[in-house]
Amino acid sequence: MMGSYKVGLTGGIGSGKTTVANIFSALGVKVIDADTISRELTRKGEPLLNILVSAFGDDILDKNGELKRDTLKEIIFNNENAKIRLENLIHPKVFEKIEKDVREMDTEYCVISIPLLFETGSENLFDSVLVVDCPEELQIKRILQRDGITPELAKNIIENQMSRDKRLKKSNDVITNNTSLDNLESQVYELHKEYRKRSKLQTEQL
Repeated sequence: MMGSYKVGLTGGIGSGKTTVANIFSALGVKVIDADTISRELTRKGEPLLNILVSAFGDDILDKNGELKRDTLKEIIFNNENAKIRLENLIHPKVFEKIEKDVREMDTEYCVISIPLLFETGSENLFDSVLVVDCPEELQIKRILQRDGITPELAKNIIENQMSRDKRLKKSNDVITNNTSLDNLESQVYELHKEYRKRSKLQTEQL
């Protein structure tokens, strides 16, 4: 991907990626969200939705012809082949849209939020990878409060993602989200200054 200095933002479920992305956005940084793009590409009338129906059947649509995301999640959750098939259909289209958006930018740097950044092997597409981190027990607490699921399901979701240790080892920068919002904002602001410096240095070297 060409264009601005590119920061890949990721972290485990419940780590606080969305909050961090919103803080960057409030600082005037362009934020691209892979989940938002995925939802846009699978709306009624979009070609990708028709492809998903061909792959997984009409049961993934509601009576209005919209994608039933919970039904699709159930299909792939305990079926590795179905999960891989879905990812092979969706991920290339999402990254294609991300690349297009980045090419059209003229900002100093941009943040691209991708929950499964490492799992999709896309870390090399970015100038830096920022991981939002917190202890697993805090992840579980947040997921239970936010999604209203069982502790067992929360643990299962976490276990199906890359381990915390591996994620941290593969990161370039880390934000620790285990205290206050003020602390989180302070960390983001320091990185904001750092990314502006890196962007300027990158531009000078071109």
